[in-house]
Amino acid sequence: MLRCAFDGSCRLNGQPNLHVQPFLTANWRYLAMLNYVVDPRLIASLVPSGTEIDFENGETFLSVVGFLFLDTRLLGVPVPFHRDFEEVNLRFYVRRKSADTWRRGVVFICELVPRRAIALIARAFYGENYVAVPMKHEIEHADSSLKAEYSWRRGRKWESLKMSATGQPQSIPAGSHAEFITEHYWGYTALRSGCGEYRVEHPRWKIWNASSFELNADVATLYGQQFLNTLDAPPRSAFIADGSPITVHTREVL
Repeated sequence: MLRCAFDGSCRLNGQPNLHVQPFLTANWRYLAMLNYVVDPRLIASLVPSGTEIDFENGETFLSVVGFLFLDTRLLGVPVPFHRDFEEVNLRFYVRRKSADTWRRGVVFICELVPRRAIALIARAFYGENYVAVPMKHEIEHADSSLKAEYSWRRGRKWESLKMSATGQPQSIPAGSHAEFITEHYWGYTALRSGCGEYRVEHPRWKIWNASSFELNADVATLYGQQFLNTLDAPPRSAFIADGSPITVHTREVL
């Protein structure tokens, strides 16, 4: 018998079911990714049990990411008025040992979306820190130029993540910094009962390296005073990923 709990995990006769229809499918497009070196001590308390901080050449990162959710479906069914929307999130990178391989994943510190129902579903089924705020976006994509701007309003003030690029998107080299940032296919959440784990599937993306970028936000009140110096410093990298269809599988509690 298939049982799906309210926490989003599905089991067949008491065992994890690997053939259940994916919980969510969508297109993620125009992912503006602003990446900062962070002192691992600042995120140590946020690392879910059973995982550890993932490093690239001795450094780890916070990323502010803005993108479009398009053609969103839950269990294969489109949700009226909730198919296309923006998201802006703050995340860091972890890994978990599974059998003889490492599962490389992300942990979200804060995720902004424009609709309350989306935030409620994400909190209920995945334990993620989603917040509903008014949002808007502007994408200008011509043959040789791209501009992506994601904006959100808190109180009476609009904040934004802006990025511009030129040329054509390029494949991500193996072993590169951009690969470290983009090639994490698991999501992890800290739960009272342990650690939540879910798989995210998508093909490798191509990227535009940003020619200009700007994060215009009150970092201390949005993400916490502890991240103010990190996000006030110059980022290590800034690029826009083209995106692709994605699949998010149901969560398992470890």
